[in-house]
Amino acid sequence: MAFDGLFTVAMINELKGLETGRISKVHQPNALEVVLHIRAKGKNEKLLFSIHPSYARVHITKESIDNPQEPPMFCMLLRKHIEGGIITRIENEGFERVITFHIESKNEIGDPVNRKLIIEIMGRHSNLVLVDGESNKIIDGLKHLPPSVNSYRTVLPGFEYIHPPAQQKANPITISDEEITNFFSNEKTSQEVVAHFAGFSPFHAKELLHRMKDENNKIEIFRTFINEILASANPTYLEVDGKPYFSPTTITHVSGKNTFFVDLSSLLDRAFYRRAERDRVKQQAGDLERFLQNEINKLKTKLKKLHKDLEQASKLNQYQLYGELLMANLYQFDKGMKEVTVTNYYNEQELTIPLDERKTPIENAQSYYARYNKAKHALIRVKEQIDKTKEEIEYFEMLINQVNQASPTDIEEIRDELAEQGYLKKRNKKQKQKQLKPVPEKFMSSTGVPISVGKNNKQNDYLTFKLAKKSDTWLHTKDIPGSHVVIHSDNPDDTTLKEAAILSAYFSKARSSSSVPVDYTKIRHVKKPNGAKPGFVIYFEQKTLYVTPDEEVVLKLKKKD
Repeated sequence: MAFDGLFTVAMINELKGLETGRISKVHQPNALEVVLHIRAKGKNEKLLFSIHPSYARVHITKESIDNPQEPPMFCMLLRKHIEGGIITRIENEGFERVITFHIESKNEIGDPVNRKLIIEIMGRHSNLVLVDGESNKIIDGLKHLPPSVNSYRTVLPGFEYIHPPAQQKANPITISDEEITNFFSNEKTSQEVVAHFAGFSPFHAKELLHRMKDENNKIEIFRTFINEILASANPTYLEVDGKPYFSPTTITHVSGKNTFFVDLSSLLDRAFYRRAERDRVKQQAGDLERFLQNEINKLKTKLKKLHKDLEQASKLNQYQLYGELLMANLYQFDKGMKEVTVTNYYNEQELTIPLDERKTPIENAQSYYARYNKAKHALIRVKEQIDKTKEEIEYFEMLINQVNQASPTDIEEIRDELAEQGYLKKRNKKQKQKQLKPVPEKFMSSTGVPISVGKNNKQNDYLTFKLAKKSDTWLHTKDIPGSHVVIHSDNPDDTTLKEAAILSAYFSKARSSSSVPVDYTKIRHVKKPNGAKPGFVIYFEQKTLYVTPDEEVVLKLKKKD
């Protein structure tokens, strides 16, 4: 990934369209992200700021991001100072990864004031800081940086804002042809390019050197490369072995298929579509994931013990045989014997039976009959317990899969479900909000047919038994935990059916597999057994098709708000 200085300047050029825009709303989905709703040039836009240590960024987003029920303090402060304000200018200094948004706003008594919202995109040192435009004093920041941590600059309310230290490197725009020629007169490494030119990350340095390889006109290649990036000529994304790469221009030094986007914001939405969502969920669901995994571990331990009990209980036929043979041979042994050898009349072979020397022959026989009856009842109970334990393991594994694919809203519904099932403590009245109907995720097939996907058990049950019509088409991965998928049509075309099956495979435990079996049938053929856990159904008259999960298809079909 490469949100470096070059990408920063290219992004500023794209965000210039927000200048003169009015900030209508401010939201803070979590501790690392802020979203501004901006009305600019007749359009409503959502501007996302992220200071995540691995993928800090700023861009316009089309994605829906769930917000907490209570806005954090920094969000309230931004609402006080910049909500309703006008973005007058967006700029940065040189090729530093620092972008300043100049905002004209009003204070509590209606007087005009100037504010600066500054995002510093610097890996784990990233920050978002609100600064008074007149005094240059910090109003507050998402992260505080006391003097004990950094003696050069303090990021605390009331302190003067100081830019991160500038790096004295060559400007790739103003550099002369002679300097370019001199620098590339001999073979260079990507580290040398990064050290010499402002704005370059190792990724873009490798791309430049790859383009220059075996080429003589280094000046033209350098100028063309810089111009392509700053103009966002071909916003490009590719993924190799799960690792994402993106750039404002075509990527040639990494093997893979380039996917092109209309702008940088769409590119970043794609690059971070799943990763950012997973990170938001982890912030809210880390404890839930640990709880579910602990429950699975405990149940697996219990299952091992039950199988040992089953092995013991399975000896009941032996106890019955011992009892029968002792009753048939009472005359052959007396009280005080430790064992007796008799003929097993079922196979005509001799069999030695252990005895309790304190008991009479008939008491020994009755003891084995008693053990037989006890084992027979235990066998029934152990088998029931094994079935129940396996069902609970399957249930918790299904929930873990749902957590791994959930949005923050889905997480709350999973918590509620676990509370209703008695696995978690119920929230008290103050915490418990008004129960809302579950909202399955919406998609639209490429032929215009609506498709719904349940992302958790509450959504699955609501979608299948409340929202869908009896004539709608229902899909689910065959014998694999996953989402309920409904095509809202009684006779979907083949394209829609295949796309819905891809959604079913993608939102299942088999997301990373290929040729995943997906069953489909009519809603009328889907039933919920009495006493079944949430999300569990039985179905019949199904057909099966095989598809491979494809995130590109999922993104294409997803309905935007």
